[in-house]
Amino acid sequence: MAAPSSDQKFLGFLPQEAVPGALLVFIAALAMVVVNSPWGAAYQSTLSTSFSIGPTGGGVEMKLAYWIKNALMALFFFFVGLELKREMLEGQLSNPKAALLPVLAAAGGMAAPALIYGAFAGSAGFGKGWAIPAATDIAFALGVLSLLGNRVPPALKAFLLAVAVVDDLGAILIVAFFYTEQVLSQYLFMAVGVSAVLLVMNRLKLASIGLYVLVGMVLWVVMYRSGISPTIGGVIVAACVPLKDKAGHSPLHEAEHAFRPWVLFGIMPVFAFANAGISLDGASAYLTHPITLGAALGLAVGKPLGIGLMTYLGAMLMRANKPGNLMQIIGVGCIAGVGFTMSLFVGALAFTDPVLATPVRLGVYAGSIVSALVGLVILTYSLPKTASMLPGETEDPTRPFILAEPQYEAYEKAKP
Repeated sequence: MAAPSSDQKFLGFLPQEAVPGALLVFIAALAMVVVNSPWGAAYQSTLSTSFSIGPTGGGVEMKLAYWIKNALMALFFFFVGLELKREMLEGQLSNPKAALLPVLAAAGGMAAPALIYGAFAGSAGFGKGWAIPAATDIAFALGVLSLLGNRVPPALKAFLLAVAVVDDLGAILIVAFFYTEQVLSQYLFMAVGVSAVLLVMNRLKLASIGLYVLVGMVLWVVMYRSGISPTIGGVIVAACVPLKDKAGHSPLHEAEHAFRPWVLFGIMPVFAFANAGISLDGASAYLTHPITLGAALGLAVGKPLGIGLMTYLGAMLMRANKPGNLMQIIGVGCIAGVGFTMSLFVGALAFTDPVLATPVRLGVYAGSIVSALVGLVILTYSLPKTASMLPGETEDPTRPFILAEPQYEAYEKAKP
């Protein structure tokens, strides 16, 4: 079966790759409605409800909001880790020379937003949130790009994918090194021991994803006890899932395939619903808050500025081909400014004070919406007016981040 083209429609009007992003928009709007309705108090009360998992006296107890942030997002980072590993082994980042340009672009796309945020919020005492505008929501960004259909050249789409993947790796490192306040050494040593078990499983090429998840749960608990964000445990587990087992099958591909619908249509919407609601009562007072301005301008201005500058500088120094012209690169840089769930996640780590949740969400909303709209306008006028692929040509079987089932089947058949 031939893979459908990237502009195949869902329900007759929406490109399939845009469905997860559209769902997130709907969930965010729903959260806004609920927070500002008579159910708002019940919504907040539910998120503040504490419960424990595990044996009495020795289990892990957190509020529901923190279970979502620490447990569900660990599964999200497990999926992102699988994506990162696949890209580094056989995808856009497998060739060091070809990967260098998007790596430089991603670095610029993280540094410039952080500097802009710091200029607005750092001197006001809110510098801890510097990484909020540095993140990109891969699903949302590629969903926005898919609205342009096959007018987008494959090189430009691959460039955005590679930049977003490196961006996520940067976000993972930022969470690990900058949002860990206190580390308990005894639990850290236990986490190292559990990680060693995972490495042995990898060396033995064990194929059972359930076994990796089970050991990952133990790693999650000891990392939580250590004080390190347990979401990092998801990345460690993903890094140990083998690309090939002894029989030649790919546990990594199978795990990525199995977790994709749960992440895109379960975990991310739940996180968005729990974190995207803003009470409009008094929200106007936060429109000029340093966090709001820093996050919004960091995403909307910093992302295209940093990505565009570093892409041109890197291409000049390496004498490499650019993935598009100036306007196209700026347009892709704008779309990379759609932070949404990733930016909200970093914001929740940076500021635990509920009062600061409003300016964080306002800034992320404003920056992401402006980035998406400006990026679409720029690309609409700068891309070719006709399809970039020849009739009958399909997407690269190494595929973008989001695929419908028929596309995944085609990818499996195309493997050697």
